[in-house]
Amino acid sequence: MSDQIRPAESSVTSELDQVPDRDAEETREWQASLDAVIRHAGPERAVYLLRRVHEYAARSGVALPGLLASDYINTIPASSQPPFPGDLAMESRITALNRWNAAAMVTRGSRLGLGGHIATYASAAWLYEIGFNHFFQGKDGDGSGDQLYFQGHASPGIYARVFLEGRLSEEQLDSFRREADGHGLPSYPHPRRLPWLWEFPTVSMGIGPLSAIYQARFNRYLHNRGIKNTSGSRVWAFLGDGEVDEPESTAALALAAREGLDNLTFVINCNLQRLDGPVRSNSKIVQELEARFRGAGWHVVKTLWGEAWDPLLQRDTDGSLVRRLGEIPDAQLQTYAARDAAYIREHFFSGDTLSGIAAGLSDAQLTDLFENSRGGHEPLKVYAAYRAAVEHRGEPTVVLAQTVKGHTLGAGFESRNANHQMKKLTMPQFRQMRDALELPIPDSALSGDLVPFWHPGENSEEVQYLRERRSALAGAVPVRRVVAKPLKQPPSGPFEALRKGFGKQEVATTMALVRLVKDLMRDEETGRRWVPIIPDEARTFGMESLFPTAGIYSPSGQNYEPVDADQLLRYKEAKDGQLIDEGITEAGSMAEFTAAATSYATHGEPMIPFYIFYAMFGFQRTGDQFWALADQMGRGFVIGATAGRTTMTGEGLQHADGHSHLLASTNPAAVSYDPAFAYEIAVIVKEGLRRMYGDQPEDIFYYLTVYNEPKQQPAMPAGSAVEEGIVRGMYRFRQAEPHGAGPRIQLLASGTAIHWALKAQELLLSQWEVHADVWSVTSWTELRRDALNADRARRRGEERVPYVTEALSGTRGPVLAVSDWMRQVPDQISQWVDRDYSSLGTDGFGLSDTRDAVRRYFGVDAESVVVAALDQLVRTGALDPDTVAEARDRYGRQG
Repeated sequence: MSDQIRPAESSVTSELDQVPDRDAEETREWQASLDAVIRHAGPERAVYLLRRVHEYAARSGVALPGLLASDYINTIPASSQPPFPGDLAMESRITALNRWNAAAMVTRGSRLGLGGHIATYASAAWLYEIGFNHFFQGKDGDGSGDQLYFQGHASPGIYARVFLEGRLSEEQLDSFRREADGHGLPSYPHPRRLPWLWEFPTVSMGIGPLSAIYQARFNRYLHNRGIKNTSGSRVWAFLGDGEVDEPESTAALALAAREGLDNLTFVINCNLQRLDGPVRSNSKIVQELEARFRGAGWHVVKTLWGEAWDPLLQRDTDGSLVRRLGEIPDAQLQTYAARDAAYIREHFFSGDTLSGIAAGLSDAQLTDLFENSRGGHEPLKVYAAYRAAVEHRGEPTVVLAQTVKGHTLGAGFESRNANHQMKKLTMPQFRQMRDALELPIPDSALSGDLVPFWHPGENSEEVQYLRERRSALAGAVPVRRVVAKPLKQPPSGPFEALRKGFGKQEVATTMALVRLVKDLMRDEETGRRWVPIIPDEARTFGMESLFPTAGIYSPSGQNYEPVDADQLLRYKEAKDGQLIDEGITEAGSMAEFTAAATSYATHGEPMIPFYIFYAMFGFQRTGDQFWALADQMGRGFVIGATAGRTTMTGEGLQHADGHSHLLASTNPAAVSYDPAFAYEIAVIVKEGLRRMYGDQPEDIFYYLTVYNEPKQQPAMPAGSAVEEGIVRGMYRFRQAEPHGAGPRIQLLASGTAIHWALKAQELLLSQWEVHADVWSVTSWTELRRDALNADRARRRGEERVPYVTEALSGTRGPVLAVSDWMRQVPDQISQWVDRDYSSLGTDGFGLSDTRDAVRRYFGVDAESVVVAALDQLVRTGALDPDTVAEARDRYGRQG
């Protein structure tokens, strides 16, 4: 053995050194054989042989660690491609028409400065068309069809195909990105804006892939629980190679592999470019992704090179071409796609071996290798990859398809760093595109300033073929379909238990809500439709009693004896378990919630997801997903448990939540409540079930904040006004003596702050002869929304008074609002209170201490409320100015 190929001496040991070698001589013989191959045939041949032996061992059932990367060539060789089942010429014409109309749509919109994206769909057209023509299942069959997560920037191409089908008109295409009149097309997949077409919002990059994984998981959940047979549904997620840098894109890869989600296929459009330039300029994104997905346990299919490369690879007897393809960084590969043949010969096919492989190729053939002959641009290659994906069992599959960004748009677009920002083609460029696509568009149609859309006619062969293919695949896609299926409202028993209160027993509102949900889950009619979702805090929220009764969902059941098997509240996993204990992943929990919250549309099965999270780790951590949930029109209950900035004793800055209601108020679909008592929770949940699952369901979701502070829970006061007030946002909980003499003030409080206000009410009367009414504000945000609607009605000439104004009418004195939230939360209603208004809140960072100390720090405890109330009365002239200083001294307040 030469010194160049002799293995380097190393003191590093491997795990094999810990295992006794029962036949050291045999081991040395294998090593000697490897030495001989290296010596006589070279290292490349040795690598080839080792890989073939590794593959053979895997096929033979020998358990070996998988290789993380393979050569930079197609996974499926030309000799193994399945026969193409369609009319290739016809599908090429259809794809050409979609390319044209997509480019025309964006260009026409750009004349108004609306923008749009052309290059993404241009690179991915065949990735979609092969799916539409041969794989994507529609909803006209017995099941739910496939769930399709389209790459957001490719939406013009999807619109173009829907136009060809006859489901969109030319006028609608011409209204791309013009939605104000209610008839235009949204820029991206937005279900709320185009609810008959789009199912899933995906343009906030990273959310689509994450949601797709949990959608595939939820499909299995529905199936395993016997709610719906989803065995015929496949989830397809289309994303870009640059998008995979978003942490959400790969956050749940291990979950998909661990649960064997072979009903899931990722298709990554590897055009090697992100918005500003190459994805991996100095390395190779495809190889990186292959290693990442293989390492996570996915089946990987690479579709990199087109048919023109097949004979070249056959002539590559010593691996020189394969080695060269593996050496080229992505940015250089992008350059080859934009340069001429001379450059390619000089820089790629250099050296005797490679120049010999390229011998006989014309200049046009050489440039075509890099400009056009990519695996993602060739229907036969894409079909082979998709067929391999749907036939694979036991693992999710990712298809890595290499393309050229801006393909067929001409030299000015293809592989250019700036093509993501290029929004239109000139008329000469459209003529070149027409010729390249061989479209029958006459020059006369391209003589004006406005490029035309082109449709071959309702009775054309292209349209008939397209419709026949979709008919064979159970109908048009994409499509969103909602079949009315209202749920029977649950019996009153569980709600009455909370309405009656808990007597002298102190109960936190978190525990009261959990008790209500547990009781509702026992209902024979709707109980099985509840989907409790917890990110690894079930015991914190007192939900461990659900473990043995509802069971924790696990597709593989429970293959071990739990350590607490002999206990009543034992940990119980089950294939048909109802409770989803996600682990420490709020993003995953939110994705699961979204899948359940939209099951009424996706599967025609309304489910009632109940997602309970810890403190601020909801709207703050996953706010983008809440926005996507609203876009997707999800329904369900989101619970911010252990809420408030001062109730989390000892937890401190990153747990003390004083702002989530402010964040939730920005989401138009979030109906937010901050209940103070258990009976308020009962009223709110019952109303939420009616609004979201009744005869006329609304596309909203409920957000409730509940506290971990045990307090006495009184019975619900009598009177219909109380229930109406709880729903609408406020009611008077405890009135002062109506005819008492002296100054008066109105105290408005939400959540746990009601207890500070009630104590302040007593102090104000007993020590300062001030009469205070205490109001429970269940929702500052709903009060504001009602007031905004009243303002809009008034501007239309209608007489309407905001509810908060109406509720406070007839009362006297200024208004002081207090909550365990930032002052901006109660300040939402200030402009509709027609008198002096002030607020107290927990602005600033949280901190660790006892509840009393932290409330004194923020100035929201009962004594601080008293000082603030007296100060307000002084400012309105109702009290002597010295009163405030006296109160500060008495209560030890500094300000």
